[in-house]
Amino acid sequence: MDILETDAYDRRKRRNTSCALFFSLLPFFLSIAVYFHLWTPDLPASITSAGVKSAPTLLLAAVVLSWNRGQGILGVAGGLLFSAVGDCCLVWPELFLHGMGAFAVAHLLYSLTFLSSRYAAYPSSSWIRFFYLILFTLGGGFYIYLYPFLQKAPNSDILIPSVGVYFVLIILMGTLAIRTRHAATLLGSLFFMVSDLSLALQVFKVIAPMKHGHSVVMVTYYLAQLLIAVGDVKAVESTDDFAKWKRS
Repeated sequence: MDILETDAYDRRKRRNTSCALFFSLLPFFLSIAVYFHLWTPDLPASITSAGVKSAPTLLLAAVVLSWNRGQGILGVAGGLLFSAVGDCCLVWPELFLHGMGAFAVAHLLYSLTFLSSRYAAYPSSSWIRFFYLILFTLGGGFYIYLYPFLQKAPNSDILIPSVGVYFVLIILMGTLAIRTRHAATLLGSLFFMVSDLSLALQVFKVIAPMKHGHSVVMVTYYLAQLLIAVGDVKAVESTDDFAKWKRS
């Protein structure tokens, strides 16, 4: 009977936690709705548009910090803050490299977090290593495919190595997300890659402008950040539960 009561209590606790997390994310969802309501293809670059675009990511960072009790500012929360800087920079096309640099730092922070004790360490199985190989192969193949288009860019001497380094960092982030074995974290990293690949195809004129190209990039981007943030919150809960179990 005690075991059944404990199990029921744990289920109620998880359900209450999920509800509380959902309500804390409502400002994030509202800010996304505001962004898509205000955005138009001919929207001029301005501080206001940059603020509206970065608001969802900043709100996610606040959620992560509140659930982590202000700890781990250099973890996922720090990655979200650098992502918000990248959001602002990409509003102005001439700041593309600065924005890519900010996102590169975000991926580095995510990667370091996925390696931390916050996420349980699992031995690498053969299928995990197989997924590592797939990600690096696909990333390298896409960079080779993109290379001729990078050469045509006005600042190709800086762009070519910068994009190469960025590819390495985002693929590294994806492989370490696989290592965590958290579904939300893994899906978030994959959606981030989809968003960046869609953006690269459009920015470097690999494909003709798509009618809903911007929407594809931003929907997958916000979804990626949401999943990574939720995965981090869940990882902290799992760590706390494990610590309590050890002390009992």
